[in-house]
Amino acid sequence: MVIGNAGVVEVVRTGRAVTSLRESDRCVVFCNGTPDDFGYPTTILGYDAPGTMGVLAKMIKLRARQLIRIPTDSALSLPQWAAFSLRYITAWANMQVAWGCWQTQMRDVPPEQVFVWGGGGGVSFAQLLLAKQWGCRVAMVASTAGRLSLLREHGIEAIDRGTLSRACFEEDLLARLRDWTGGRGVSIFIDHIGSHYRSTLKSMSRQGIITTAGWKHGMTYPTMRAMECISRHIHVFTHYARRSEGEAAVEFASKGAWSVPRPSRIYTWDEIPALAQSYAAGIVEDYFPIFSVASDSG
Repeated sequence: MVIGNAGVVEVVRTGRAVTSLRESDRCVVFCNGTPDDFGYPTTILGYDAPGTMGVLAKMIKLRARQLIRIPTDSALSLPQWAAFSLRYITAWANMQVAWGCWQTQMRDVPPEQVFVWGGGGGVSFAQLLLAKQWGCRVAMVASTAGRLSLLREHGIEAIDRGTLSRACFEEDLLARLRDWTGGRGVSIFIDHIGSHYRSTLKSMSRQGIITTAGWKHGMTYPTMRAMECISRHIHVFTHYARRSEGEAAVEFASKGAWSVPRPSRIYTWDEIPALAQSYAAGIVEDYFPIFSVASDSG
């Protein structure tokens, strides 16, 4: 977890050339650090973009293009928008590409016959909520009671990782996916972890999509090009979003049908080091841990 390149801020002052924002505006941080000629990010704010800082500060200086104003009639709270900032915008951009790729080959397949599987955390969760709205069948694996409950609460088929055999994990997982898809295989496999790439390929349907927007394990992996061609698999790789995608995601979410679960806890400024340690140890239950820099967390 990179602490500090996602969140909600309030505009205190604007430069003379800024016309799109005004003082007291509350905005989502849009962390596209250095866009290319088409607006897609090459570096990320507060991470690898030179000369930038994140929201791990009482006051920061940003470019106007790195803020998206929160609609005044939004149904989401500020903590929800803070969690939305990086993960949901990433989810929106990645899923639009993955869904578009699926439709290039399988437009005639009705959504209820499209099986979308998620492996990962908050980004995958957000993508599955989108796929569910489109009418797809959605499922995700989780390992804690709280996360399993959250998935079920939002209509996502929850597979308890604890019920899968450690000794025969791949075989057990593939059997569960075959059962869930009725033998068809996964249509769109959302994989932001990368630790079981071989299992991912084996689980997929013909004309299936593997999509990712990040990496945690398996920076490189081998691919049998001939087999992937025969199976007509499409591999989708995206990195955050361009401005138009961020604005579209915010507009869609502001209608209230696609939102972040309300956080059960907001960590204080003094608790941030403990949050980072707990996240690294894998003991943070929440997909969207939130910390507050200012005292107002409303």
